[in-house]
Amino acid sequence: MLLTSRRLRGALLTGASAALIAATLPPPVPLGIGDPLFPHLGNPGYDVLSYDIAFTYGGSNSKPLDAVTKIDALAKERLDRVNLDFARGTVTSVEVNGDRADFTSTGEDLVVTPAEPVRRSGPLSITVKHTSDPAAKRGEDSGWVRTRDGLAMANQADAAHRVFPCNDHPADKAYFTFRVTAPKGITAVANGLPAGEPVNASGRTTWAYRTGHPMATELAQVSLGRSTVVHRNGPHGLPVRDVVPTADRELLEPWLKKTPGQVEWMERQVGRYPFETYGLLVADAETGFELETQTLSLFERSLFTRRGFPAWYVESIMVHELAHQWFGNSVSPRTWSDLWLSEGHASWYETLYSQEHAGRSLEARMRSAYMQSDGWRADAGPPAAPKPPAPGQKISLFRPVVYDGSALVLYALRQEIGEDAFGQLERQWVRDHSDATATTRDFMGLASRLAGRDLSGFFQKWLYGEKTPPMPGHPEWRSGPAPAKG
Repeated sequence: MLLTSRRLRGALLTGASAALIAATLPPPVPLGIGDPLFPHLGNPGYDVLSYDIAFTYGGSNSKPLDAVTKIDALAKERLDRVNLDFARGTVTSVEVNGDRADFTSTGEDLVVTPAEPVRRSGPLSITVKHTSDPAAKRGEDSGWVRTRDGLAMANQADAAHRVFPCNDHPADKAYFTFRVTAPKGITAVANGLPAGEPVNASGRTTWAYRTGHPMATELAQVSLGRSTVVHRNGPHGLPVRDVVPTADRELLEPWLKKTPGQVEWMERQVGRYPFETYGLLVADAETGFELETQTLSLFERSLFTRRGFPAWYVESIMVHELAHQWFGNSVSPRTWSDLWLSEGHASWYETLYSQEHAGRSLEARMRSAYMQSDGWRADAGPPAAPKPPAPGQKISLFRPVVYDGSALVLYALRQEIGEDAFGQLERQWVRDHSDATATTRDFMGLASRLAGRDLSGFFQKWLYGEKTPPMPGHPEWRSGPAPAKG
C-alpha cells in the first residue's frame, strides 16, 4: 500500500499525538459502573448504540475464531481513554473513529487510548480485530459452549466479554449484527432475522443476522453446527425458527410444534410478543441449564430426549425461557440485584402454565416455596438484595431465592392487591419498559399506583427482609429454619 506524503505526515502526527496522550495519562486500570454484584462489569463514559461482530469459524470448536468487533457508541463525557470489557482473546489492532489507537489489557478490561480524545456527545466508533477463544480456563466460563458438532453461546451473567469486546452489562443495551463465516456443512444462526441471503465462496458460507430490538450482551447467541433450521408461524404470523441437530429433526418435532401455542398463551397473560422472531436452539451439550438468549432460547438436547422427565415439566421449562423474552430480555434488569424481576416472573408463568395445562397447583408450589423461603434467604440473601456470587462461580448467583423465592413475592403481591390489579400491573410493566431497562423501585412504584395505595412497606419486607413475612390470605403458612450445612 502507498501513502501520499500528506497522508504519511498525518499518520506520523497521529502516532505522536497518541504517544503524548498515553504518556500524560495515569496508568490504565479496569473500570466498572459499580454494580453491587459485578462491580467491574460495564464501563462509564459512553453509551453503545450498536455492535457489528464478524466471526470466522475454521471447523474446530477447540481453536480460536478470528473476529472483528465494530462498536458504534455515543460519548457521554470527554474520553481520553475508553475501557471495554474483554478477556480470553488476542487483540491485534484497534481503531477509534478511523484512526489507529493504542491499547493494553488490565484485569478483564481492554483499555484503548485514541489518537485524539473523544469529545463529549461526540460519535465513538471502535473497531477491534481479535480472536475469540472457546477453550475455557479452569473454573471460568468462556461464554462459548462447545457442542458435539460446533459451538453455541451462553453468556449469562458475565461471560460475553470472554467472547467479544463489549460494554458487558445489561444496563447498556444495543442493536446487534452478526456476520458468521463457516466451512461447508456447518450452519450458522444468530439472534434476530437474516440480513440478506447467505454468501458462498471458496468452500465457505457467510451468514448475516440483525436484531430488530436492542439487546443486552448477556443475551447474544451464535450457533454453529450441523444443524437444520425449522420454520413455522406463530400468532399474528410471527416467524418461529428452531435450530436443531439435523439427526434429531423428527425426534424433536413433537416438542417444537408446541411453541406457537405457548406464545399465544403468554400473549393472553401479558400482551403481544415483543420481538421479531422466536424459537428454540437445541444444543447437543450438557450445560446444566437452559438460557433465554434473545429470540433464540438455548436448550440442552437431553431435556427433550432423556427418559424420566414428564411432559408437563419439559413444557414448563420451555415456557420459563419464553416468558423471559418479556421479563429479562425486553424489560432488562438495570442492575444484577434486579434479577428477581426476571427469574421470579419466568418462574411465575412457568408455574401458572403448569397449573392450567397439567393441573399442577400453583398454590401448592407457592406453599412449598414459603416453607423453604427463610432457609433460602439465610443462604443467599433476600430476593432483591442477593448475596454476591461465590468467587469464580458467577453462575452461583442463580440460587432458589431468585426463582421460586421471587415467584413467591409475586404470589404475595397478587394476594395483597387482587388478581385484576395484578394482571393490569403485569401488562403495563412490560408495555411501559419494553426495549429498555427497569429497576425494583420502578416496579414498586407502578404497583403502588395501580393499587391506589403505598406498597413500599409491603415490598420492603418481602424483597429485603431477612425473614419471610406472613402470607396474605394464608396466616397458617410457616417457613422453616435454614437448611443444615455439611
